[in-house]
Parts: sequence; C-alpha cells; structure tokens
Amino acid sequence: MTEERQTALKKLESHLSCAFRDITLLDNALVHRSYVNENPSLSFADNERLEFLGDAVLELCISDLLMKAFPDYSEGQLSKLRASVVNEQPLAELAKKCRIGSFILLGKGEESSGGRSKPSILANTMEAITAAVFLDGGFDRAYEFVRRLFTPLIEEGNRSATYKDYKTTLQELSQNRFREIPRYRLIGEYGPDHDKLFESGLSIPGIIETTGKGKSKKEAEQHAAHKALDELLKNTHEGE
Repeated sequence: MTEERQTALKKLESHLSCAFRDITLLDNALVHRSYVNENPSLSFADNERLEFLGDAVLELCISDLLMKAFPDYSEGQLSKLRASVVNEQPLAELAKKCRIGSFILLGKGEESSGGRSKPSILANTMEAITAAVFLDGGFDRAYEFVRRLFTPLIEEGNRSATYKDYKTTLQELSQNRFREIPRYRLIGEYGPDHDKLFESGLSIPGIIETTGKGKSKKEAEQHAAHKALDELLKNTHEGE
C-alpha cells in the first residue's frame, strides 16, 4: 500500500470516527470489482465478500437496536422499520455523509460513468466497511459503529413509517367517505437555516382544515394529517 493511500485511509477513518488496527481491511472494503477487472495483474480482491458479511452484521445489529428501542412493536412493525433502514437509499445517504465515495477504488469505465455517486455502489461499500469493522474489532465494536451511525436513520425511519400511515390512512378515508383528496399547502418557514420549522395547512374542501408543524415540509404535512384523522375519527364515534 502506498503512503498516499495510507494517508487517504487515515482521512476516511476520521470521517467514520473509527480507527482500524488493520488498515488493509478498510482498504479492501473500498475496492470495487471494476477496479479489479481493469487491473488483473494486481493482487487485489474486490469488496463483494465483505459486502455479503456486512449485510448480515448490519441486519443483526439493526434488529437488536430496534427491539430495544421499540419494545412494544410487533414482528411486522419491526421488519417494516428494519427494511426502511437497511436498504440502498439510506445506506447511500449515510455513505455520502461519511464522504466514502472519494475513497473507493473504481475502474476507469465506472469512474467516468459517475460511479462514485451511484447509490448502489455507495450502499454496497457501506456494508463492506461494516464488515471490515467487525473483522477488525469484533462484534461489540461493530455494534457500537452501527449504533452510532444508524440511530438517526432508525429514528427517521420510524417517523417516516408513522407519518406515511397517517397520510395514507387519511387519503383512503377521505376518498371513500367524501370523494375528496386532502390538499396540502405550505403556510410558512420559521427560524434559522440550520434549525428550520415548517408549518403546513391541510384542507378537505368543505369538511375539515388543520395545520401542522415539523422540521421538514413532509413532517409538517404529516402532523396536519394526524390532526385531521383524529378529528374525523372523533366525530365519527360521537355520531354513533
């Protein structure tokens, strides 16, 4: 391994907040098969075996974290939430936050086609790095690595799943009962850019109007939908 590569890997360790005893494991986790295919004379192995192991390590760690965080959730709810966390999109976003794309070894063809920003490559590399942490320091170290990086994704995944249910349920109820689709509008944005608060309005014409606030437009809309659902269901029960 060249001195330049070692320096680059040390930089990535700082992005990951994780120091390796065997830095070659991290290096191997960053080797895409396109690089190996274009450099057959080099004794490199690609990261696909690590990706395979990392997928299993992630699933076990995330499953345990979910069971501890949500002791009242059913198996179905836990499975749904795990699937929202351990999939290509959130893994790729996490890889971007850790700046992993800059350190992946790619073949020239993959490089020229934008491979460093491809979600599939980033997500697979994130899994491979998780395996490298496991092999380097054991399960406890891998668990802490996953807990630190993935807890915000778990919290966001739980909010998204809950909010999706509110909006979906409200739309189905509104279409079936009133033949109307809820309409959403942005009322305002408040606070500094790093800590914005959004307020959204919801209207089912002639039926109900609510507002909701949240850290994103989507979250604000979901709070408005939750209020509308509560009100409509309350009125239904009172009329029985």
